[in-house]
Amino acid sequence: MQKLLGLKKAIIFTFLLLGMLAAFALTNLKFSFDFSQFFPEGDEDLVFYQDFIKDFGTDDNFLLVAVKNKNSVFEQSFLNAFHEFSVNSKDLPYVTENQSLTTLFYPLKSPIGYTRLPIIRRDDPKKYAKDWEKIKEDDLFINTFIDKNATSLVLTLETENSLNYKQSAELLTEVRSRLKKSGFKDYHLLGRAFFYEALIEMQKRELIITTIASTILIVLILFLVYRRITIVFLSLSSILLALLLFLGLLSLFKIELTVLAAFYPILLLIVGTSDVIHIMDDYLGKLKKGIEKEKAILLTMKEVGVSTLLTSVTTAIGFASLLTSKSSSVSGFGLNASIGVLVAFVTIIFFTSALLLLIDKKYLLHEKRSGSQWSNRLLYVNRFTKTYPRSILLASLIFGGICAFGITKINTNYQIKNSFPVNSVIANDFDFFQKNYGGFRPLEVAVTTVGTNKITDFEVSKEIEKVVQEMKKNPEIQNIQSVNAFYKGLNKANHLNKSEYFVLPDKEEAFQEFQKQIKKIARKPYQKFVNDDETKSRITSKVLDVGLDSITGVYNDLRSFIQEKTNTAIVQFRLTGTGILIDKNSFYVRDSLINGLLMGTLLVAFIMTLLFRNWKLLLISMLPNILPLLFAAALLGFLDIPLEATISVVFAIVFGIAVDDTIHFLGRYKVGINQGLTKEEALKVTFAETGRALIITTLALFFGFMVLLFSVHAPSVTIGLLVSVTLLAALILDLLLLPVLLRKLL
Repeated sequence: MQKLLGLKKAIIFTFLLLGMLAAFALTNLKFSFDFSQFFPEGDEDLVFYQDFIKDFGTDDNFLLVAVKNKNSVFEQSFLNAFHEFSVNSKDLPYVTENQSLTTLFYPLKSPIGYTRLPIIRRDDPKKYAKDWEKIKEDDLFINTFIDKNATSLVLTLETENSLNYKQSAELLTEVRSRLKKSGFKDYHLLGRAFFYEALIEMQKRELIITTIASTILIVLILFLVYRRITIVFLSLSSILLALLLFLGLLSLFKIELTVLAAFYPILLLIVGTSDVIHIMDDYLGKLKKGIEKEKAILLTMKEVGVSTLLTSVTTAIGFASLLTSKSSSVSGFGLNASIGVLVAFVTIIFFTSALLLLIDKKYLLHEKRSGSQWSNRLLYVNRFTKTYPRSILLASLIFGGICAFGITKINTNYQIKNSFPVNSVIANDFDFFQKNYGGFRPLEVAVTTVGTNKITDFEVSKEIEKVVQEMKKNPEIQNIQSVNAFYKGLNKANHLNKSEYFVLPDKEEAFQEFQKQIKKIARKPYQKFVNDDETKSRITSKVLDVGLDSITGVYNDLRSFIQEKTNTAIVQFRLTGTGILIDKNSFYVRDSLINGLLMGTLLVAFIMTLLFRNWKLLLISMLPNILPLLFAAALLGFLDIPLEATISVVFAIVFGIAVDDTIHFLGRYKVGINQGLTKEEALKVTFAETGRALIITTLALFFGFMVLLFSVHAPSVTIGLLVSVTLLAALILDLLLLPVLLRKLL
């Protein structure tokens, strides 16, 4: 270490050069959002879905455009403008199909074959009332192409699969341009492309806002603590350099930033601040004692640097515990955050130390500030723990019991709308479609024939119809479509278009005849529901975003019906789709969270064993860090916050950071014991020399994560609140419970 510090100028030059290269690499930093990031990797349902979409494509390749008219859509000028907009939408970029109520027709059997009747006779306003009554009577298009109050119409655009951000933005720009040219001001959008655009913009905004807010906060904290511009500048430059190097590293390895990217600036800046404060406090303390700079920095590295290394490693392990998550977004965040913490440590240890050696101590020390008030107050806390040990133990026990009760109240009733920015256009549009058009969450039922049976068999169609009718009994399931709609439509067309005949034909002969006609007049739409060898089909639908627990009940009831009421000897049904996969991932959260934290705990325990070489100290170090985890979980229960993939990062953050204070406290205590101090003397020195840094760093962390309260992303707000409060609780436990355990167990 001494030799490295002798190369201080070379170290500073190297880091500044790397910083410039990282700044250049930021231009290639990419953002991404895709619901597939939350799919449970390796799950059998995901494997099935990936095979399923080979035949039928993804179920989120659509964009819905709802256009409102103030009084009613049944105004000729509005209908004509909407029809022109609908017809011209076919040449929109990346659009493969388009449908609206003004472009659809009823089929009708006539003596010369099938003819088409417009659903809305746009050119004859006198027939609008009849057309509307017919639409309501059929109930085929309500909540699909027109809302129940007839105040809006929907254009459904089918897009190419898996549009990226650039393609989504291009499509939406053109759609908005055409809406403006058509004179439509009151409109709403829904679909993958719209989600992609809105959530990427949110990620960029969050990253910028959190970086700026965290930086301002750090400046204020450092200035209030040290009252020296030199220290503030030195510390801030080190921390910002660490963040820059980390983001440059992500860009270099082409790692895309996901919805959790807003946490990176806070984590790097706040964790980096913690490292700086611990090193700075110890270094300045030694300078005040008259120790020369070189010796002071070496002693600091020896006494505090080792603890800082261990806290960085344990924090990294805390984040690495997220690697057990089946969500690529969460596991990727865990890996990236782990790397970021270590980047911050290396930067601060070498770059900050080199800078400190170049700066004259007169620019660092504050002559009027002795720090005796801190020591006196912290020594009072030490005396309190010595005077009331039983009360502290009892309070800790009661606190643990309350936490255990709170954990029993945790739910997983997650809703997709919680992922959207609060009071944003996308949130409002999502609510509009939720109330008027059956929502967004796709639900598909995969239909697979058994043996030599075919989807085109009459008996198979009757089994499909059983499932369709059962789905219609659930108000949460909307917009249900199956291959049977073609047969029912022709049956209706052969009976003067009467609504009561929109059912499967009674006789197989009629069914087979309709099948021939379908392949002639509706081959392309038919192929969206039946694969080439006619062994697979699909039932498509949308499910209202009523909460995961409620939806799970609907899924379970539907699965039970399929198992008990359908003929599985000729056809099998399986629930699939992006909605099912996102929902299923939420159930993996609890298991992966427990497994990850257990693994992380074992790794941290192993490190502490190497550090302290005393199983009693190991036990003492773990107890105050289990309670904060229980507290974080209890808050979820008491505040009725659903546990989902994004929220799960709370526990990794709490575990990774909370243990840092314990290591610094016990590390300084062990140094005192090794120097020949008694237990009480070592505790006094620990409180006096380390307690101040613990409080300052925790306050920095507390207010740092409180920055997230200003986020427009609801899960980020929740994470900010939970982490801030929990880390504060962890500090209190370290200052009160740790000394009691040290006295009782050692």
